[in-house]
Amino acid sequence: MKFLSFKIYSFLVLSSTCYVPLRCNVQAVIRVPLNKSIPAVIFFGDSNVDTGDNNGLKTIVEANFLPYGQDFMGGKPTGRFNNGKAPPDLLVEELGIKELLSAYLDPNLQVEDLITGVNFASGRAGYDPLTSEILKVVSLSGQLEMFKEYIVKLKEIVGEDRKNEILANSLFILVIGSNDITNTYFSSITLQLNLNSCELDVCHQKEH
Repeated sequence: MKFLSFKIYSFLVLSSTCYVPLRCNVQAVIRVPLNKSIPAVIFFGDSNVDTGDNNGLKTIVEANFLPYGQDFMGGKPTGRFNNGKAPPDLLVEELGIKELLSAYLDPNLQVEDLITGVNFASGRAGYDPLTSEILKVVSLSGQLEMFKEYIVKLKEIVGEDRKNEILANSLFILVIGSNDITNTYFSSITLQLNLNSCELDVCHQKEH
């Protein structure tokens, strides 16, 4: 399976106009090569692109309460870590695939959603398994395991040949890494500094 079977010179431009109090109108612009189409979009990553996978997890990292979603359709929070649509939604909408990219763990996920792509991203996830383990979210390796499960489901729905065609021509996007720096790397340094400080204090006490 190849992640991209043709050269795709598409790009995403987010242009925004913001007004006080920090309300922004965001528009996506996508260009795809002529005579090419993208049947599905698959996202992996963290809260920058999570569209609701954390809703069903036992974690404190959630976005299913206001003010999240206040500018979303119906003004209701959906698990997206922003006030409206998330980048994956803007992308699939601009590509003409569908209006929203559903979270894979959404209990209301439809068959049509699986055919046109889903989102495996989990808020506060990272490359380092420890990053996700600390806050009990879906790690990147866990997201890949869900993707394997998704492939099996997709085959059951459309058959082997169509499954291969969809996966070969789909757009796969990974947005992850910042939590490894802010939550794991710097936290580890701070912890080590605190431990070193405590060891020095113990040494000084023994000297006296």
